[in-house]
Amino acid sequence: MQLGNQQMQYDRAKTIFSPEGRLFQVEYAREAVKKGSTSIGVTFDGGVILAATRENPELQSRNPDKVFEVDDHIGVTVSGLVSDGRALLNEAREEAQRNVMLYDEPIPTSAMAKFLADRQQMFTQYGGVRPFGVAMLVGGARDSPELYQTDPSGILKEWNVIAIGRGAENANDLFREEYEEGMEEDEAIQLALDALKEAEEDIDISNIEMSVIGKEDFDRLMPEDLEDRGFEL
Repeated sequence: MQLGNQQMQYDRAKTIFSPEGRLFQVEYAREAVKKGSTSIGVTFDGGVILAATRENPELQSRNPDKVFEVDDHIGVTVSGLVSDGRALLNEAREEAQRNVMLYDEPIPTSAMAKFLADRQQMFTQYGGVRPFGVAMLVGGARDSPELYQTDPSGILKEWNVIAIGRGAENANDLFREEYEEGMEEDEAIQLALDALKEAEEDIDISNIEMSVIGKEDFDRLMPEDLEDRGFEL
């Protein structure tokens, strides 16, 4: 019983290291990500695909729920607590505007990804706050296709292709087998659809949000757009 009480002091209210060097609240935040719906990013020759699954599409409007536009050349998708992601997204949009005002040019994708990772890390080290329970994929293609992943701990990684969320393991297994650098846009879209189907049970095309980020445009693809272009699950 004493051991349980001892662990609780590292488990409640403050994000501090346990004697074993663990941050329990960060670990719990990662569990929230693992239970979130699947989100993926795929780079191709000329851009980045960001896609995610959504629940009960027949009961929702078509407002974006998981794939968001930050700037004309940058998009973000999230897995975990979407409300936490929205809070970070608002800060990201403000940072993008500040960059234009200060430097008279759009913010680089790498700088935006670092900004978000730094914000997440900041909330792991102060009392009275909790870590963000969300992982984010940041994609952009202004100079070249770039795809980054943030973690509740503030870790930042760059990928060619990656999946996060509850179906990440199955989707990433598919990516290891089928992803090739320099894919065309249509090939990347179909790979993204195949990965989401592998990751989530009983989904159809109406459950999917997808955007294609190019050098100067953010193109949101509705389910009907995907069907019109001949894509299918």
